[in-house]
Amino acid sequence: MSIRFTSRALPCVLLTGALSACVTLPPNAPRSPQDPWESWNRGVYKVNDALDRAVAKPIAKTYVRFVPHPIRLGVSNFFDNLRMPTVIINDTLEGKLRHTASDIGRFLLNSTLGIGGILDPATQAGLAKNKADFGLTLGTWGVPPGPFVEIPVLGPSDLRDAPSYVVDTYTNPAEYIHNSYIKYSLAFVDLVDIRAGLLSLEPTLESVYDPYAFVRDAYLQRRAFELSGAKPNKDEDSGLDPDAPDAPAAPAKPAVPKQ
Repeated sequence: MSIRFTSRALPCVLLTGALSACVTLPPNAPRSPQDPWESWNRGVYKVNDALDRAVAKPIAKTYVRFVPHPIRLGVSNFFDNLRMPTVIINDTLEGKLRHTASDIGRFLLNSTLGIGGILDPATQAGLAKNKADFGLTLGTWGVPPGPFVEIPVLGPSDLRDAPSYVVDTYTNPAEYIHNSYIKYSLAFVDLVDIRAGLLSLEPTLESVYDPYAFVRDAYLQRRAFELSGAKPNKDEDSGLDPDAPDAPAAPAKPAVPKQ
């Protein structure tokens, strides 16, 4: 579930602005052409990291420690399913009609037999979990990513993806829950679930010389890889069999980076 800025986040934004003015870059640190606002971004990252260490990380560790794995898996499945309308809409906008049909089937199957998405019978039925969001849709149609930007509270992004968060928010069914208690409780659990899923990366992040540069480069490379898979094959929705003798050769698939 995407997060929207509220008046509660304003003090954090103001604090970020005050601290970022005092941040200096590490000596001899390599400069990324995709990060012209690096000094500001490092200041925001510093505040985000402090908030994460003080609040998000301890809550996520407690969640993993006391909640059994099957329940945590069901929670992750539920929120993955809740995001499927966003995926379906962007599948269609990207022109990937086969993915649209597959993801509609996945959403319906998991929402019914999967008890609201807690279970994942769609994967057992062979329906792949696709990745699509409005940022990838814009990229598919030629919008460049623009400079990297570290967003207060939300974390790494770029100039194309940042406003796309807002669009994705309004394609998520949870946005239309009128009961504020239920709505924000779901948002909180979703954030805890997402943060818990990142705990396994902590040793890697703690071992690198420059965590900010590592997170920035990992984000940009991941989005570039996701975009390479988001651009539809010209035969994907044409009804042609790419293995037929007269069909054009299918493009080579990019190598999957090691996790």
